[in-house]
Amino acid sequence: MKYRTLGRTGLKVSEIGFGAWGIGKSMWKGSQDEESLRALHAAIDSGVNLIDTALVYGNGHSEKLIGTILRETNERIYVASKVPPKNYKWPARGSLAEAFPGDHISRCAEQSLANLGIDCLDILQLHVWSPDWFQEDEWSSALCKLREAGKIRYFGVSINDHEPESALELVRSEKIDTVQVIFNIFDQSPKDRLFSACAETNVGVIVRVPFDEGSLTGAITPSTGFPKGDWRNLYFAGDRKQQVFQRVKMLEALLGDEVESLPDLALRYCLHPEEVSSVIPGMRTSKHVVANAAASDAPELSPQILEELLGHRWDRNFYPAS
Repeated sequence: MKYRTLGRTGLKVSEIGFGAWGIGKSMWKGSQDEESLRALHAAIDSGVNLIDTALVYGNGHSEKLIGTILRETNERIYVASKVPPKNYKWPARGSLAEAFPGDHISRCAEQSLANLGIDCLDILQLHVWSPDWFQEDEWSSALCKLREAGKIRYFGVSINDHEPESALELVRSEKIDTVQVIFNIFDQSPKDRLFSACAETNVGVIVRVPFDEGSLTGAITPSTGFPKGDWRNLYFAGDRKQQVFQRVKMLEALLGDEVESLPDLALRYCLHPEEVSSVIPGMRTSKHVVANAAASDAPELSPQILEELLGHRWDRNFYPAS
């Protein structure tokens, strides 16, 4: 495992982090707590030292599992969590007072700390962001007070799905320490302007959804089914599985001696920009953890492969609005 500096925080974080949405169980069906705990242990054994979770993941269940692991390891693990918008609107909608009033931010932070069983969070993020809130101070004042009280070390935002430029003004203001953003072979848009802005202001970049919710692993076919209640039934609704299948088939032509598998290609692509500090694939089994962690030890993708991947950009949004 290799490590990179997370922007101005100075934290040395693993190139592959642990995305802990799936182990919350509420929207990803099929997770088992015993295997989730094994996956977390396997991640730490593989050198992963950044775990990203959120209060809303299973209504705190993901955080509580992570808290169990933190009590069982002597390794220094950095934990990032997120404050859900009070109005529970994804993507961000409504006024700041409706989404992130100061007392709501504080209450959620306290609940996350209790779930995790720790006194201080390394990173606390707003789970959505709207540029309409930029001129208001209540959200940043609440986060600064939490930092002054020793409850959090650093803070940032998780940018709305496929809207990296919605946070450009915020990044350039230097009001935040980190951003979390979707970046993968299909959604290459953060390279347009966001990454360079983060480099200019030394804002750390955490990349989420490197596998496009599973499509870039090659596991989604036109006949793939998901359990009842699994949110992927919405993400891959209609003919989307067929669309994804056709796109991924074209990517398979790039596999060979340099890159042997689609998951490896997906992760190594996400790691190629120097502005990226860590990539956090969702992981629910120890088998997947070990395979994903290995991407950090692989060589950088060749210029030829990177040039080919430019042609696989696919601008679209499958996420359902809440």
